[in-house]
Amino acid sequence: MPTQPLTQQNFEQVIATRAIVLVDFWASWCGWCTRFAPIFADSAAAHPEIVHATVDTEAEPALTAAAQITSLPTLVAFREGLLVYSNPGFQTAAQLEEVIQQIRWLDMDEMRRELGVQTPAVTAPAPPMARAGAATGRPSYGWPGLNPG
Repeated sequence: MPTQPLTQQNFEQVIATRAIVLVDFWASWCGWCTRFAPIFADSAAAHPEIVHATVDTEAEPALTAAAQITSLPTLVAFREGLLVYSNPGFQTAAQLEEVIQQIRWLDMDEMRRELGVQTPAVTAPAPPMARAGAATGRPSYGWPGLNPG
């Protein structure tokens, strides 16, 4: 799946309706941003179940300010609508993959307890991707941090 541009108009809706959303805040003048873009695009192709979104900080200054972005590139991740990761700076493909696997294995019930957030009230059955626990993904991965031997 290709990367999806986010704007002030669609940001909240995308974050609220998708299980995992990675957001790359970038600018055209940023050399590290242009180096990270193909890595992020490759990850989007490898993980079509995860939204890989981009925010052009020059075109979206209000959204950039609201997200408190002060350094580029910055990668931000949301799971089940909660901010679970934010890191400024360039990341290699291996580092990005490690972040994805850590996000997949987050215990969202524990995360909500730590943040003091109520579990969302469900009036209709939630789609499988929106439940807490291990997120679906490529079967070649086991527990985070373990290298296949």
